[in-house]
Amino acid sequence: MEDTYKTIDQPAEGLFKDKGSKFIAYAYPVYSEDEIKEHIQRIKKEHFSARHHCYAWRLGADKLQFRANDDGEPSSTAGRPILGQIQSFDLTNILIVVVRYFGGTLLGVSGLINAYKTAAADVLHNATIVEKVVEQRLTIEFDYGAMNDVMKVFKDENLVQLNNQFDLRCRLQTLVRLGELDRIQEKFSKIEGVSTLQG
Repeated sequence: MEDTYKTIDQPAEGLFKDKGSKFIAYAYPVYSEDEIKEHIQRIKKEHFSARHHCYAWRLGADKLQFRANDDGEPSSTAGRPILGQIQSFDLTNILIVVVRYFGGTLLGVSGLINAYKTAAADVLHNATIVEKVVEQRLTIEFDYGAMNDVMKVFKDENLVQLNNQFDLRCRLQTLVRLGELDRIQEKFSKIEGVSTLQG
């Protein structure tokens, strides 16, 4: 598995208009389904008079969790085109909601697909896309006597210390880039009295 992924660094907005209908697109960086629900509920409150609030999202560095929702539009004319843009930009940990205000003229299936796709593309063009590293939490346990050797690895590898616990048996946590995990675990395992645990 790759240890980087692309997402957006902050919320963004986009817009597409066709025959009086307005499609306002919102994109958010998200990390859980609870976050996604909160954003969708807030947008529905803000745009309570809009006809549709269609969305798509994808979560996880492996990009395996995703969903598309047409919110009353004809099947696959809204959520799927939005998801298609997320996929074509190769993004994850992202939610895109497109709010539609009906302009009085029906757009037809191909018109709807184009509108939702274009609105989603517009918000992504307005967003700042960033590459993030997938990190794994690593817990290092060691005897107090091994402190200097353990700290040398932290210093040499530029590791961040989280949750320090210094007793007779010490405990440190850090975040390690997935691609470096085996190598760094091996460095710690060469120090006597040190054990490492992922998670």
